[in-house]
Amino acid sequence: MYPKKKPTLSVKEAAIQCLSRRDHGIHELQQKLSQKGYEDDEIQKAMAFCHEYHYLDDLRFAKSQVRQHVFKGHGKRRIQQELNAKRVAESVIEAALEEEGPDWFELAKETALKKFKGKPAADKKEYAKQVRFLQYRGYSFDQIQYALNEDDE
Repeated sequence: MYPKKKPTLSVKEAAIQCLSRRDHGIHELQQKLSQKGYEDDEIQKAMAFCHEYHYLDDLRFAKSQVRQHVFKGHGKRRIQQELNAKRVAESVIEAALEEEGPDWFELAKETALKKFKGKPAADKKEYAKQVRFLQYRGYSFDQIQYALNEDDE
């Protein structure tokens, strides 16, 4: 394997450069800096610096992620799972979903309408396929039932 090259930027510069492109979570930024070859103690100092000057904010990152996932038509469960994978604290996830989250029932209905063109399932097999699609997107069974029920209007 090739030896790692010594980074040319200071760890603070590298952190700020990453954060200038887009928001990152605390864990995500630590991983990026570590992969670039910086030492753990340097990384911790840079993280403290970024946190002190509000360049690094997990709540802002989580809210940004929630907005992106809602735009894609993802449900609450899927968003929580993605943010958990990025090691965002559960309390931060809940706060972000509370502040940025839409009406999940209506979002499920919009997602179903967009995907299935408003056509009800012809048989049980097709209905099951629609349910699986919405489950994968992160919607609860109540939300899925609301989205696929055609006589609620």
